[in-house]
Amino acid sequence: MHALFGLALIPFGAFHFLPTIIAALRNSRHLLAIFLINLCFSWTGVGWVVALIWACTSETKWDYAYAPYPYRRYY
Repeated sequence: MHALFGLALIPFGAFHFLPTIIAALRNSRHLLAIFLINLCFSWTGVGWVVALIWACTSETKWDYAYAPYPYRRYY
């Protein structure tokens, strides 16, 4: 019975930490701050929404820029 209860908590835990999961998947440069807001203030509901919005709009750690293909001259 207790194992079933523990398995039922996994989806709720994933939903609770959804802002942190999104920030981690997006490689957010504010991952630790989003996690702490999510951990400490998500019980208010407002803190969870703030963390979710911040996770979705934050900048990534790395910006990928592709260099143009080098021009080669074959003689």
